[in-house]
Amino acid sequence: MAVEDSLNASAPIDFNSIKNLTVAEAKAVDQLIIDELSSDVVLINQMSHYIIGSGGKRLRPMLLLLAAKALGEVTHNHLVMAAVIEFIHTATLLHDDVVDESELRRGKDSANAVWGNAASVLVGDYLYSSAFEMMVGTNNMRVMEILSKTTTAIAEGEVLQLLNCNNPETTEEKYLEVIARKTAILFSAATRLAAVLSGADTETEEALATYGQELGVAFQLIDDALDYKANSEDLGKNLGDDLAEGKPTLPLIHAIQHGSQQQADVVVNAIKQGSREAFAEVYEIVKATNAIEYTEHCADEAAQKAINALTRLPETQYKEALESLARFSVQRDH
Repeated sequence: MAVEDSLNASAPIDFNSIKNLTVAEAKAVDQLIIDELSSDVVLINQMSHYIIGSGGKRLRPMLLLLAAKALGEVTHNHLVMAAVIEFIHTATLLHDDVVDESELRRGKDSANAVWGNAASVLVGDYLYSSAFEMMVGTNNMRVMEILSKTTTAIAEGEVLQLLNCNNPETTEEKYLEVIARKTAILFSAATRLAAVLSGADTETEEALATYGQELGVAFQLIDDALDYKANSEDLGKNLGDDLAEGKPTLPLIHAIQHGSQQQADVVVNAIKQGSREAFAEVYEIVKATNAIEYTEHCADEAAQKAINALTRLPETQYKEALESLARFSVQRDH
């Protein structure tokens, strides 16, 4: 796909206009989240509200709600599942920040930086447990099957990423497998659940699951690119965090494969050592090897696959919003 034909080069997408299509339902989901977070354990209340209220796009619940509206209407079970998806996502963030020793999340101190690692892990477990308690309340075996497989895949992705850390021999294929399990699977679960709860046929369910999966890949790849081109304030975390954690993301993998031997050696050593000090030098190599552009191109391809998967949906403003979200995924700067 030529640069001039890329989704990134299309007309800018107004994210808020998409978000406004589900504003009433999103408020109902927020109320469900608040109600479910009520605990007589003070620390759980403090940490849960800190994390849930710390911003973020609430993208995964919004995906579920938009997909439900594209298929007809939003039911109470759709609202419950949107809250469940957000709980699972938030739990993974808590655990991620502990594993990665992150100090910032969405521009604020991470929960583990405020309360410590032990509390973060335990409250993450609480959110997982709450999610499954809510899920069981739907009394829908198909829903439970989807979410149990999803959380298993996320855990597998986390372990795969841990195995890849400080390993410069990680291939593009292996890295994309991590993305598929760790990140994209929850996007896919959100849109699949919308279809299941709407009583959609199998082909439509699979199409929406594919849309969510490809959208999740696009989002993660753009996150990888932004770690080398955004600014810390917009990104909500420190630039070079991935490098400091020894994560061989796609820009680094591409730079190793397409740089000179000297350039490759610099990147390889930086990954092995997990060195933020090498960021400036690695950044120049990433730029010189067009690794950011390559990563954005791969994200663009994934976003286009997501759009292509929506052909089974009727023509509505909600289908259009789902298409716009795919375009937004590769246009955003944070």
